[in-house]
Amino acid sequence: MKIVIIGNGMVGHKLCEKLIARNSQQSLELVVFGEDTRPAYDRVHLSEFFAGKSARDLELAGYDWYAEHHIKLYTGDPIRSIDPATKTIHSHLGLTENYDYLILATGSAAFVPPIPGVEKEGVFIYRTIEDLELIRDYAPKVKSGAVIGGGLLGLEAAKALIDLGIKEVHVVEFAPRLMPRQVDEAGSKILQTKLEQLGLHIHTNTNTREILGGQNITGLKFSDTEAISTDMLIISAGIKPRDELARHSGLATGNRGGIIVNEKMQTSDPFIYAIGECALYNGMIYGLVAPGYEMADAVASQLMGDNKLFTGFDMSTKLKLIGVDVASFGDPFSTGNAVRTIVLEDQHKNIYKRINLSEDGKQLLGGILIGEADQYNMLLQTCKNKLVLPPDPETIFLGEKNGTVRQGGGVLDLPAEAIICSCEGITKDTICCSVTGQGCESVDTIKKMTKAGTGCGGCVPMIKDLVTGTMKAQGKYLRNSLCEHFSQSRQELFDLIKIHDLKTYDEALDKLGAGHGCEVCKPAIASIIASLWGEMILKKGNDTAQDSNDRFLANIQKGGSYSIVPRIPGGEITPEKLIVIGQVAKKYNLYTKITGGQRIDMFGAHVTDLPLIWEELIAAGFESGHAYGKALRTVKSCVGSTWCRFGLHDSVSFAIRIEERYRGLRAPHKIKSAVSGCIRECAEAQGKDFGIIATEKGWNLFVCGNGGSKPQHALLLASDLDDETCIKYIDRFLMFYIKTADPLTRTATWLNKMDGGIDYLRNVVVNDSLHMAEQWEAEMQALVNSYKCEWKEVVENPELRKRFTHFVNAPEEKDPTIKFEPMRDQKKVADWK
Repeated sequence: MKIVIIGNGMVGHKLCEKLIARNSQQSLELVVFGEDTRPAYDRVHLSEFFAGKSARDLELAGYDWYAEHHIKLYTGDPIRSIDPATKTIHSHLGLTENYDYLILATGSAAFVPPIPGVEKEGVFIYRTIEDLELIRDYAPKVKSGAVIGGGLLGLEAAKALIDLGIKEVHVVEFAPRLMPRQVDEAGSKILQTKLEQLGLHIHTNTNTREILGGQNITGLKFSDTEAISTDMLIISAGIKPRDELARHSGLATGNRGGIIVNEKMQTSDPFIYAIGECALYNGMIYGLVAPGYEMADAVASQLMGDNKLFTGFDMSTKLKLIGVDVASFGDPFSTGNAVRTIVLEDQHKNIYKRINLSEDGKQLLGGILIGEADQYNMLLQTCKNKLVLPPDPETIFLGEKNGTVRQGGGVLDLPAEAIICSCEGITKDTICCSVTGQGCESVDTIKKMTKAGTGCGGCVPMIKDLVTGTMKAQGKYLRNSLCEHFSQSRQELFDLIKIHDLKTYDEALDKLGAGHGCEVCKPAIASIIASLWGEMILKKGNDTAQDSNDRFLANIQKGGSYSIVPRIPGGEITPEKLIVIGQVAKKYNLYTKITGGQRIDMFGAHVTDLPLIWEELIAAGFESGHAYGKALRTVKSCVGSTWCRFGLHDSVSFAIRIEERYRGLRAPHKIKSAVSGCIRECAEAQGKDFGIIATEKGWNLFVCGNGGSKPQHALLLASDLDDETCIKYIDRFLMFYIKTADPLTRTATWLNKMDGGIDYLRNVVVNDSLHMAEQWEAEMQALVNSYKCEWKEVVENPELRKRFTHFVNAPEEKDPTIKFEPMRDQKKVADWK
């Protein structure tokens, strides 16, 4: 059998994989023609090209893979014509191939509206690596950019412009709202607000009438006579199926484009199939890769003697758009008398959740998640497998009435036929059988065995839960090993390092580990040693085990320079100290910026200048702010009762006391805190790892909150505490966290994984259920007593100072490759070319 595939995109490549996997006869001959000059690459993650991935990194397989599987691949040679009568095709470069079966995987092209001026320089589409290379090369001369299209691809393109350093980015959408196919009006408003807060300029319900400028674009003119200035435009207004080859060959096509296929993916010629974005099934073009993969599997099944059919595909999707979670599943827009809808709309946090239920409230029909989509996988499985909902369906995303998050049965209670990986069509049963029958006991081995999780990656958390649950059901003891060099967990290593009195990474590796170590275990062990003994992290040979920032006690920045953040406890600073910061910044030509943690960050320092800068700051009474370490960062405060007429207590003084107690404390991840003088919460204490809010009777202590990409409110641990009791509880809380959390785990995630949640944590910290309180308080006091400023130790130690040079043989010389550019009376690092 000879099969010719026209198109070497993601779906065409997947068909090759499926045919090879199903082929039991050696006589299969595969020939592939690709219009692109390179083999198939990952277009789902195309935007990662701007994050540093190369074209080679994005390749799905190189030429050697095709050769290894005896596939004849022609790249850069599009097919010119098909002759169905003689079963032959003719290529642009003059090749002729006959076939037994022909598969069209020609994909789609960008739809470019007929706007006057579309031919101007600075106007691009966003489809291929070549497009992205042109955008990247043009971007350095651009101050403002625009995107026509507010759908998935349009917002991806907007993120690309932001990643390229373009400060002003506009998104122009013809429809009344962003992402009209995935999100309802209320959800779109929340999404738009969130994106505008990130700096995007959104124009909905806007029709572009003309692209302004001469040879180069200078702006856009809209139908309502409004206009904007822009130096660059990306058009991402949708796709059109590449059906021209089929149409010219006499195959049936749709009125609005697309090659008409049946459930076998056959066209009007039974020997010619179509798959992916060029195929029109049941009046629909599927614009995602997962249904294309399902079509490829159906065709491979048909050609290899099975009878799998394509009967449509669920278009549920979850993605992160410019850092914002967006997901929709099932029927997100269900309405009518037989539909019940539950909506959560939090305009403060910009979170929107909607679930649509059957009339009796027992079945989940679909939903939308904006700003927070952690529950997406289980909601999707609940919807697709028609699982019965709990009596109070709102607890799916609102939590139980006692404040805890509803756990439910989880992924292990899904039926065996539940599709876990939509991209590859892999079921729960396939994954579980790989664990029990094939010995796959990690996500990586599951990926290699089944290819589950190798597409968009959204199913990986569920795969991990399935592997863990299946192994537990087999009675297997699951070790949470740190890495291949240490078979113990971080918690076990913490105790063992303490018992054996190990003070260096090398001692720990010799006594407890094997091999030479890696980038996972070195910083983790170094952090444990710092948390246990409170010693200078660069001494005793521990310097090379640190993360890159810790090695130089400063944050390395884009371009190779460093930033310096002195500690400013509670955000309180004298005019004299402010003057010193200004003098130092001016002397060493540093960019200065006030941080969200009420400190001042100074950017653009050469490594050779770091000890000199620290020396001047220390002389003025400053010390390290540990912005570079997995340690306490800041304790933010409002002015409290000393100035504010609403303040109940002196929040600044208490914040300073807290920060000076826990400064330099090393932990599995960074720690942030805040103290608010009243319930108005100006210091945002409920968004911190531990936060303190004044009450009439004392202080309320909140724990395990965080901001960032997945913000989470802190939960109340104890109420109306006096100063000493509050500090005592914080001691216990922090020591419990340091001893039991996994590496690089924030307190919020630590609590989310804790059996019993906040009730258990409260029992441990407040009620001392483990009888560890006295020991933890003593250990914390020992760390407080041993504190030394790391910057000062470097300044006063000639051996340590020697580390801070760029050229060992010329310690005074600075890195000549670091370049800066002027910006608003300051400087910025020069853009990477």
